Amino acid sequence: MALHSVLELLQKRNTLHDIEVKGWVRTFRANRFIALNDGSTLNNIQCVVDFENTDKEVLKRITTGAALHITGELVESQGKGQDVEIIVKKLIVLGESDPETFPIQPKKHSFEFLRENAHLRTRTNTFSAIMRLRSSLSFAIHKYFNENGFYYMHTPIITGSDAEGAGEMFRVTTLSDSNPPKNDEGKVDYTKDFFGKEANLTVSGQLEAETYAMSLGKVYTFGPTFRAENSNTSRHLAEFWMIEPEVAFLDLDGNMDLAESFLKYVINYILQHNQTDLQFLDQRLKDEEKTKPADQRSEMSLMEKLHFVVENQFKRVSYTEAIDILRNSKPNKKKKFQYLIEEWGADLQSEHERFLVEKHFKCPVILFDYPAKIKAFYMRLNEDGKTVRAMDILFPGIGEIVGGSQREERLEVLKSKMGDLDIDKKELWWYLDLRKYGTAVHSGFGLGFERLVMFTTGMGNIRDVIPFPRTPQNAEF
Repeated sequence: MALHSVLELLQKRNTLHDIEVKGWVRTFRANRFIALNDGSTLNNIQCVVDFENTDKEVLKRITTGAALHITGELVESQGKGQDVEIIVKKLIVLGESDPETFPIQPKKHSFEFLRENAHLRTRTNTFSAIMRLRSSLSFAIHKYFNENGFYYMHTPIITGSDAEGAGEMFRVTTLSDSNPPKNDEGKVDYTKDFFGKEANLTVSGQLEAETYAMSLGKVYTFGPTFRAENSNTSRHLAEFWMIEPEVAFLDLDGNMDLAESFLKYVINYILQHNQTDLQFLDQRLKDEEKTKPADQRSEMSLMEKLHFVVENQFKRVSYTEAIDILRNSKPNKKKKFQYLIEEWGADLQSEHERFLVEKHFKCPVILFDYPAKIKAFYMRLNEDGKTVRAMDILFPGIGEIVGGSQREERLEVLKSKMGDLDIDKKELWWYLDLRKYGTAVHSGFGLGFERLVMFTTGMGNIRDVIPFPRTPQNAEF
């Protein structure tokens, strides 16, 4: 007898005798109709119980959340709402669920409540759809890079360097927290620590990925990164995942080509393979938008945003041109922007990025050649001495989704920039070596995976697109 998934059975159009299915009860109506789900699809399959010939004690154990093993016959449904259903011949309760205490009842729950029950929230339609999409996006990312000649590398999670220079890192130590060894200056003596130096959780795998790009040509990382930023906004996590390709002999123009191709590929993949989940989330977002004031509603539905990205060429605009557009825009002149654009050198906010995408150009936008003062030390300095070969990709509804650059390949220029920013050259001796031995033009970008999942699912809080969010004062589960 064959064990089938719910997805497989729902796709059948013919009668099947003696099938088996296992899953969890979503609802049980009239002591007869079980809505069963096993996580393989958003949709449940209806299982019809013969009330008269089923042990009444067994029926009492069939409650929301219970795990069942059902044997029966797949037939054409006699009711509305489904094409097929299972006539139950044998039913085993594998695991009971206490109906009085089971948190995920068949009713609407707040996202805050579901975050408090993150171990059970994938029993809901919304979160099962999100996590299936997250899985599909992960697969599509690896598939794209594999098909395009990239090598997957694992960069260190424990590191002695701060790639972003932000300093907001989680320390890794085995020293005593109450009485750590001290040096002659009275400071903690990290030479006595496990690694013989101060170590932290990584904020990025980029610098290490560059070392491999300069020998393997095209590499990418896809792994966890960490930032000790004490922020409780809907866009920040302390632990998140990053996709970071690095490519030798690639300039900024090629980097923009790569990023556009990559984003369109992974979004196209879920449009082809996750239609049911996307349509459900699209409708969820439409229903949510109806509850907002008219002036706060999104102009595009979720599906429209996804097609907006894959069907439009990304517009490439210099930072300087973007500043001119924003400075002269109606929202800026009428002081509608929360952050007014007054002069060149301003760090753009989400409201500015969305205006460029949604109002001005009406397509995804790639901004490039940013002021050096607002970008990282490793970005290649332009001949004007004030801008760097950086690029950000802007999407509707979310603003920046990708940040990248052509890396500074000139040894003396890189050393000078590190000196200006007081970055310890001794700590990054190995990174400087790349510029001493066979240096070449190279580029890469970073994509916060959860930002991508937020965009493709329409979720408004980053805590709802990662299985177990890590935020200030929260490391539950």
